[in-house]
Amino acid sequence: MAKSSSKTASSLSNSVSEKTLTGLGNLIKLLPTGTVFVFQFLNPVLTNYGHCSHVNKVLTSILIALCGFSCVFSCFTDSFKDGNGKVRYGIVTVKGLWPYSSSSSIDLSKYKLRAGDFVHAFFSIIVFAVLSLLDSNTVQCFYPSFESTEKVLLMVLPPVIGAISASIFVVFPNKRHGIGYPSISASDSSDNSSNDD
Repeated sequence: MAKSSSKTASSLSNSVSEKTLTGLGNLIKLLPTGTVFVFQFLNPVLTNYGHCSHVNKVLTSILIALCGFSCVFSCFTDSFKDGNGKVRYGIVTVKGLWPYSSSSSIDLSKYKLRAGDFVHAFFSIIVFAVLSLLDSNTVQCFYPSFESTEKVLLMVLPPVIGAISASIFVVFPNKRHGIGYPSISASDSSDNSSNDD
């Protein structure tokens, strides 16, 4: 009898983990790939695989803050192709794109700051918070009792946040090809500049 109840608990735990990972996998698509990679790569090391000391907690907090800033900052960047066909990146401002290199042949005023950029930034930080704060190493490091007592939240929150964010991103489609997002192709470049109103 004890074996069957332990198998049931083990299968329930595996089911919760699988659903949580699937939900987090869908959320990751809404974030800059480089930021997600850095977080996924460094988080296990900085949290000591969930066995944290005070130093590990400080370093992990800094990592989460920097990656969160990167997610927000990436929403305010965009790219364009210069006269030589090279992709150039810049920061979005109210007057247009402020490039890292000067380009007088391209009208950068088409890339103005829009309300949708703030919506994307807000939901990107929410998605990253769910991704980072529900990561198993982060949970074990900062709030280990949460993992055993709140499995339902771990299973439900990622898909719910993913569905809400995806719905918002449909209403405010992201036409930016900023830092950390897929770069533009030649056809995307003309679509991007003509659709950015």
